[in-house]
Amino acid sequence: MFNFGIWTSEFNNFLMGFLPEWATVLVECVVIALLVLLTYTVLALFYILYERKLCAWFQCRLGPMRVGKWGLLQVFADMFKILVKELISLKDTDRFLFKLAPYLVITSSVVMLACLPWGNGLQIIDYNIGIFFILAVSSVGVLGILLAGWASNNKYTLIGAMRSGAQMISYELSLGLALMTIIVMSGTMNINELVWAQDKAWFIFRGHIPAVIAFLIYIVAATAETNRGPFDLPEAEHELTAGYHTEYSGIHFGFFYLAEYLNLFIVSGIASLMFLGGWMPLHIPGWEGFNNVMNYIPSIVWFLGKSFFVSYVIIWFKWTFPRVRIDQMLSFEWKYLMPLSLFNLILMAVIVAFGWHF
Repeated sequence: MFNFGIWTSEFNNFLMGFLPEWATVLVECVVIALLVLLTYTVLALFYILYERKLCAWFQCRLGPMRVGKWGLLQVFADMFKILVKELISLKDTDRFLFKLAPYLVITSSVVMLACLPWGNGLQIIDYNIGIFFILAVSSVGVLGILLAGWASNNKYTLIGAMRSGAQMISYELSLGLALMTIIVMSGTMNINELVWAQDKAWFIFRGHIPAVIAFLIYIVAATAETNRGPFDLPEAEHELTAGYHTEYSGIHFGFFYLAEYLNLFIVSGIASLMFLGGWMPLHIPGWEGFNNVMNYIPSIVWFLGKSFFVSYVIIWFKWTFPRVRIDQMLSFEWKYLMPLSLFNLILMAVIVAFGWHF
């Protein structure tokens, strides 16, 4: 399997040939930041079109078709429209917090994006406590949403922000327990080690029933964590107009919009990492010929393909199930999902203790 780390090492050696070490690090940081921002923008635009086309397919229609061939340029037209719109500041808002909120949300999703293992040798941030770091950074986005709802000085935005805070904090518990189930089996929180531990078989196959249950719990909790239907109560149009970002316009609204779609990719990428092997190809023990063929597929293709598949499932949920009430959503988490997650974690610990997993 090709190691992209060869390219990064050659680029580092090239810079070290005529620059001092501090300048080399500075140039590499700038290049990485530009690549992350470019990837962020391209992925967000792709996901907007991806969901529109899938929604149209579910509803037996074509979706956006006016701008460009098959409507492929529609998202660029929408992006240009957002960029040229006026930034409106309302009279009685807390202006500093009002402007700070979208940057907190976008910063949280950008940092999480940098933690994902895109391919063999393509990872920016790799800590020994990588999964814990991702969960910690994801909590910053909740602060941005709460600030947006409160600083807007609008009862609808405040209700939407409080709903979002309660929902995200609640379902973060089940999401964290589902990830902890896999960590107990793997014995590490290092992202790179998690991928290499699935060289023989992906965790969803190695972990028996608890791994499958953890995967299902994660999908449900991730759907709620990203405020997507049927758990999109913070943005319930028939109740709260547009929820916590009702008073935002222009690029500030665009930041919330982009972060929502990028969070969809990020939770899908984490699901790919923890349950489906990340960038690791599909390997079947004993099938060496098949495994060698799978190794020829670039690792970045494996990671993106798995992430797009999980995103498809989450989008499928949104356009299939009706929106639930806020009390039903919280009751489902505290009465059913979290107790099941705790029981599943204990079950996985027993399986690991007795060595019953593959």
